[in-house]
Amino acid sequence: MSHADLLWSYLNVLTRERYEALVQVYGSLEDARRHVGEEMLKGLGCRQETVEKTLVRLEDFDEERYAAELAKREIDLLSLADDRYPKSLREIGDPPVFLHIHGDLSILDQPCVALVGTRGITPYGRRIVETFVPPLVQAGVITVSGLAHGIDGAVAGETIKTRGKTVAVLGHGLGTMYPRTHEKLAHQIRETGGLLLSEFPLDFPPDTYTFPSRNRIIAGLSLATIVLEAPRESGALITADLALQYGRDVFAVPGQIFDANFRGCHDLIARAHAKLVTDPADVLQEIGIIVPEARTSPAYIPQSDDEEALLKVLTTMPQRLDELVERSGIPAARINAALTLLELAGVVKNVGSGMWVRG
Repeated sequence: MSHADLLWSYLNVLTRERYEALVQVYGSLEDARRHVGEEMLKGLGCRQETVEKTLVRLEDFDEERYAAELAKREIDLLSLADDRYPKSLREIGDPPVFLHIHGDLSILDQPCVALVGTRGITPYGRRIVETFVPPLVQAGVITVSGLAHGIDGAVAGETIKTRGKTVAVLGHGLGTMYPRTHEKLAHQIRETGGLLLSEFPLDFPPDTYTFPSRNRIIAGLSLATIVLEAPRESGALITADLALQYGRDVFAVPGQIFDANFRGCHDLIARAHAKLVTDPADVLQEIGIIVPEARTSPAYIPQSDDEEALLKVLTTMPQRLDELVERSGIPAARINAALTLLELAGVVKNVGSGMWVRG
């Protein structure tokens, strides 16, 4: 992470539009940081209240101390200019300029599906979580949620229970945990190979606007969003609407017509903003994920570096040879040879049209 990334992420004032404006005027965020002041901030379109708060944070900023705190907490900082920045998130219209990462970033290379819903989860909603999460995990899907009370927490917990990996996108800085009752769950996510992610600086508290802001990241990271249980006022509907704007699939699980906790789901279905879904297999089919056959034999041990590299990038989402070349960095001829051996071992499968998946 650069000096400029540390400062601008701490100030928490850059949108993609403002970021691009600064780069156009100053050439880089590094050069722009030398000009931070009231005039610049107003020129970026910041309101007076934002200008004042940003200048106070600028005065308080201690780069060495902040960098040390990030390192102590094992938090990585990515910017839009970083090659490691998630491709699916970069594609949306308003991606966060900075991401604070705690955990395994590489799981975002796997198919991700958001499962969202109400904080006021019912026993029926919990059954839905228990019905949908295990088949998705078995199919190699990474679940994504916001780690709030209710559906979010149940999704993360069920994913861990079924030995899957999950991404929790937080509506506050990674220096704290809200709700506090989910501190243990957040630790489990990290310890089981999952990922905690936030666009906000370490000390940033949850606020009324931070959760809708978080929802765009949830939708942006995911191939699809499934609304499991949601009343009309649920923030999960914001995530669903954003997913639609980003051209991603949206699904909703129905409930009883008299149940207020499902009126949001029913509205999405009625307006054709979501596909009605009662079986996770339908979601997998719709988004093109191939469900691997159950394996009773021991886990396959790669026989070469090429095989090991390929198995890291192959998922249950079909990929073309050129995509595998790009993601693995292995020449096409060597990939073909490795794929042939892996196919003979029953580890990968050619699903037609030159597309490959893990077996």
